[in-house]
Amino acid sequence: MTRKTVRIAMNGVTGRMGYRQHLVRSILALRDQGGLDLGDGTVLWPEPVLLGRREYALREIAERHGLDQVSTDVDAVLADPTVDIYFDSQVTSAREEALTKAITAGKHVYTEKPTATGLDGALALARLAHDKGVKHGVVQDKIFLPGLLKLKRLVDGGFFGRILSVRGEFGYWVFEGDWQPAQRPSWNYRAEDGGGIVVDMFPHWEYVLHELFGRVTSVQALATTHIPQRWDENGKPYDATADDAAYGVFELEGGAVAQINSSWAVRVHRDELVEFQVDGTEGSAVAGLRRCRAQHRSATPKPVWNPDVPATEVFRDQWQEVPDNAEFDNGFKAQWELFLKHVYADAPYHWDLLAGARGVQLAELGLRSSAEGRRIDVPEISL
Repeated sequence: MTRKTVRIAMNGVTGRMGYRQHLVRSILALRDQGGLDLGDGTVLWPEPVLLGRREYALREIAERHGLDQVSTDVDAVLADPTVDIYFDSQVTSAREEALTKAITAGKHVYTEKPTATGLDGALALARLAHDKGVKHGVVQDKIFLPGLLKLKRLVDGGFFGRILSVRGEFGYWVFEGDWQPAQRPSWNYRAEDGGGIVVDMFPHWEYVLHELFGRVTSVQALATTHIPQRWDENGKPYDATADDAAYGVFELEGGAVAQINSSWAVRVHRDELVEFQVDGTEGSAVAGLRRCRAQHRSATPKPVWNPDVPATEVFRDQWQEVPDNAEFDNGFKAQWELFLKHVYADAPYHWDLLAGARGVQLAELGLRSSAEGRRIDVPEISL
């Protein structure tokens, strides 16, 4: 076996997602398993270079995990020819400029979403990467979750027949920050800082719908701010200027209709923080982060509406658990592996900056739909 060291500049690892999912559960997890075997006698050994604005925070993380490469100078790291890949999990407002610099420097790029604050910027990134000939990928973690992998297995196997509709429920109560600390950073609730649930979650819904059921062809959305005042990390009140809930209807290529509610102002009364119900002519299924349950046409009960008597059926018991039939790795790590194989073994990979731009487009059109109070077509985009 030949071990090839891959230096990855990781910008934004002091944030919760960048640290937990990308550094610890993906890159460091790959090191813990001995590297990534490419299958040709080569093992990739990822060597993270921690980037950010707060050197003390970077050094604390580095010491905790036995790492020694930290920097607050993005330009210097991008000028280093030994750095192969740039990864970005900063706040959205800082991402487009950093990605542009990395692509211009000839680095392969892998990034969280949204890739930019608007469609023009997202498409410019995709076109620049194409022109520079660098490999590029966008995190699309939800489709690597066990529940959605099992749901995709049902779709690919023709279980549903003709798919009629998709219903999605996502969200939880994010505390206002006054009497209990909020679970999300305060910038998420300030539009001027790039916050808002539409720009955060609609890019996720775009690739989930696109990958599993078909391209989104129209959107009608209502975005609102249910909680107008919150308290920041220092306990100071601030006006919440970004939307904290969005209610969307999406038409899909092929005729199916998706309805997805997204909210940081909802208390959870479901099995998981996100669930999708898919109904088709031959069967239905409900998938969450890990579980997936199905009900085939032949096993569908015949309920009768009668509000004058109590229900005697336990409806949840009438669904069958879809088996794992496989071992599921962390979704973020699984996609990192695919991207690294794409870069170093030229393996196929289509979750790129153009796919990321589709997510930005849907968020942009969703906000426009809400502002104008109408349904808006979603045109196909290309380089």
